[in-house]
Amino acid sequence: MAPQGSVEWNSRILRAWQLALLRFAITLDDADRMNVMAIAKEIDRGGRARDEPADFSFFQRTSSDLCTSILGQNDSAGTILRQYLARIEDARLKRAFASAIGVDQAPAARRPKKDNNDRLWQGLAPRGDIRSRAC
Repeated sequence: MAPQGSVEWNSRILRAWQLALLRFAITLDDADRMNVMAIAKEIDRGGRARDEPADFSFFQRTSSDLCTSILGQNDSAGTILRQYLARIEDARLKRAFASAIGVDQAPAARRPKKDNNDRLWQGLAPRGDIRSRAC
């Protein structure tokens, strides 16, 4: 296992946190919420020993806010969930989380491609009758 201060460890634990949030959003199970909080505490601790207090509690506060929002237990749930959703970089995870919380993530409607066949021959000199030319 990589040392806890490494970039690889940070990436893996952040991914685990995001997946734990997705799982909670799907199941709404208290055990899954507790898993989210445990991972958040680990991230906030930043690799320190388990008996040492965390330097900060950003992930624990954020996790608490997100879990409460997922359950619809606060007034700004939609805003909090959309802000979190905007921060997810992985497109598949973003779509899965949006689906789990019931947010439509349909791509912006594309305008139909304008049919340019009307101007296809515009600007070309007329050729005359092709049949009258000798090959």
